[in-house]
Amino acid sequence: MHVIRQAAVLGHPISHSRSPALHRAAYAQLGSDITYRAIDVDRENLWSFMQQVGLEPNWVGLSVTMPLKIAMVAELDEVIGVAADLGVVNTVTFEAGPQGIRRVGSNTDVRGIVRALEYAGAPAAPDAVILGGGATAAAAVAALRELGCDSAAVYLRDVARATEPLKAAAAVGLSLSVHPLSKAAMAMSNASVVISTLPAGAADFLGEDLSRAGSGSPGVLLDVAYDPWPSTLAQAWSAGGGTVVPGLEMLLYQAVEQVAAFTRLGECMDTAVIDVMCDSVGLPRRVL
Repeated sequence: MHVIRQAAVLGHPISHSRSPALHRAAYAQLGSDITYRAIDVDRENLWSFMQQVGLEPNWVGLSVTMPLKIAMVAELDEVIGVAADLGVVNTVTFEAGPQGIRRVGSNTDVRGIVRALEYAGAPAAPDAVILGGGATAAAAVAALRELGCDSAAVYLRDVARATEPLKAAAAVGLSLSVHPLSKAAMAMSNASVVISTLPAGAADFLGEDLSRAGSGSPGVLLDVAYDPWPSTLAQAWSAGGGTVVPGLEMLLYQAVEQVAAFTRLGECMDTAVIDVMCDSVGLPRRVL
C-alpha cells in the first residue's frame, strides 16, 4: 500500500502562516504526494511532538518557525551548514541511514533573506541595521555577512537580550554593535538596508517616529512580519521614498529551498514551480 509522505510547519501561534499555501502549490505543480499542513506546537510540547514523529516513518520534512527555531536543535541528530554556526534551525529533513532515520537540521532563512534583498536591489556591503534580537535576527546577521557586510548595528527593546545576534556575529565574523530600540529611527534613516525581525506591531512606533520626523531614506527595508500587511513601519518607509520588501519575499525564497530539500530535487527546481508558489501568496512572478 502506498504511504503518503508528510511535511508540516511547526510554531505557536501558527494559524497565520502562509507556508502551507507555498508548499502545497509547489507539490501540486510537481505532482508530488507530499502533504503539508500547519501544526500548533509550543516549546513545552516540542519534545513530545518529535517523539510522536519518530513513530511515523512517512515524514520527509518540517518547517520550523517561532518560538521553536532554537529549541529544535536539541531534538536533532545533526545540524549542518550555517545552522550549526548559529544554533538556529528552521528546516528539518529526515534522512535514511544505516542506523535508521536521522533528523537533520539546517537553516534556509539566511538564504531567504539574502535572495529577498538581492531581488529588491539592495547594495553589496550595505550599511545595515537589524531590529530585534531573536533567532531570525541571528539569521539576518549571517545574511548580511553573506552580502559583504563587515559590521552592522542591532536595536532591541532590551539590550541585555542580544545573545543570539551576538553569537551569530561572532560565528560569521561580523562586528555588531547593540543599541536600545527606542534610538533606532535615526540610524534607520541613514542605513542602506534595514531588516526588521520584530513581531507584528512591535515596530509601529518606529514608523510613527519616521513619519513625524518627515525623514526619508533611499534604503531597503525588509520587514519579516507579513500579517497584517502593510505594517505601519512599511508604510512610513515607503512614504519616505524607501524600498519595502515584504516578509513574504523572504518566506518565498526560504520555502523554495525547503521544497527542494523535502522533494530531494536539489537545485533542479522548475520555473513553473516558482511561478505557482508566487501566485499562491500574491507575489509577482520572477526569474530566479
